[in-house]
Amino acid sequence: MKIQNVMKIRNSKLIATLVIMVSFLATSCSDDDSNNNGDDGTISLFASNNSDGNITVYDVTSSQSITSKTLITTSTAADGVYYNSNTESVFQASRSGNNLEGFMNVDDLVSGSVINVGVTGTSDMMSPREVAVNGNLFVVADNADVDGDTNTPDGRLYVYTMSNGSFSLRNVITTNFKLWGITFNGNDLYAVVDATNELAIFTNFLSNTSTTTLSASKRIVIEGIVRTHGITYDAGSDVLVMSDIALASNGQDDGGFHVIENFTNKLNATSNGATLALSSQTRVAGSSTLLGNPVDVAYDADSQTVYIAEAGNGGGRILAFNNIGSGGNLAPFFNSALASASSVYLSNN
Repeated sequence: MKIQNVMKIRNSKLIATLVIMVSFLATSCSDDDSNNNGDDGTISLFASNNSDGNITVYDVTSSQSITSKTLITTSTAADGVYYNSNTESVFQASRSGNNLEGFMNVDDLVSGSVINVGVTGTSDMMSPREVAVNGNLFVVADNADVDGDTNTPDGRLYVYTMSNGSFSLRNVITTNFKLWGITFNGNDLYAVVDATNELAIFTNFLSNTSTTTLSASKRIVIEGIVRTHGITYDAGSDVLVMSDIALASNGQDDGGFHVIENFTNKLNATSNGATLALSSQTRVAGSSTLLGNPVDVAYDADSQTVYIAEAGNGGGRILAFNNIGSGGNLAPFFNSALASASSVYLSNN
């Protein structure tokens, strides 16, 4: 072998080694500056409410010690809430303004801070509820009756694009059932069918760029639920959680929530219009739970903890449940008063 060829090989190996070392050092020295999931294992739960429209942030450590702070907004009532850890921004659907509003750089603010709207949206909606986010697209479920005929339930999904500090309305989709909770699984949108115990699936929902009316790709019954409101899905663990407010007129202790593991296979095995059996789920309900009207839910797969926005019991609470096991009449390990709690979002990024 010629000397120059030997030198080329040696130089190539040296360069490759240096690249690997630099890559390793960059990974080892990386630092997450956000206040979520840091060295102390802290994650953050964001909650909105229909009492004063402020945003409450609960910091949850790995030891499940929870502290909170309240951020003051100009809204007087709000629902769906979402947090972006990359921009340290929190968003909510304002029910007093019937619009989306975003607040920037909130991580280092202290409790009682007044936060100004940094991302604005037009007042288009009538009764905004849950918010689901996919990239720069924000979807809001509106449960106001569309045609004025209560015998034909319907709702609307407002699709907004966030760009350059504002929300622009892309399109409005009318559904043939009432809406409340929504969540994304990839590009599929899962929606609760309000006033029922059903779950609706809109396959590849975001491809409907100019659609004005849309029927669900699939609807199934969730056995054991009386009336559902809240929903969340964790793709990593393939766990779906839905809440049951039971009788809306009873806001004290007849509610519950269902945890469905291995959800994708169970969904695929349940045909359109069929029932997903209670035996395939874990139900938590009973007087010890303090669940009356659990209107929204969040789930931490790492600790297998369910967080609930409870609107009825005691005037409103944020509840957290762990060690769920086979379910039943479990007492929450965390119980904090929040008047007219309406929505929760968990950030562990």
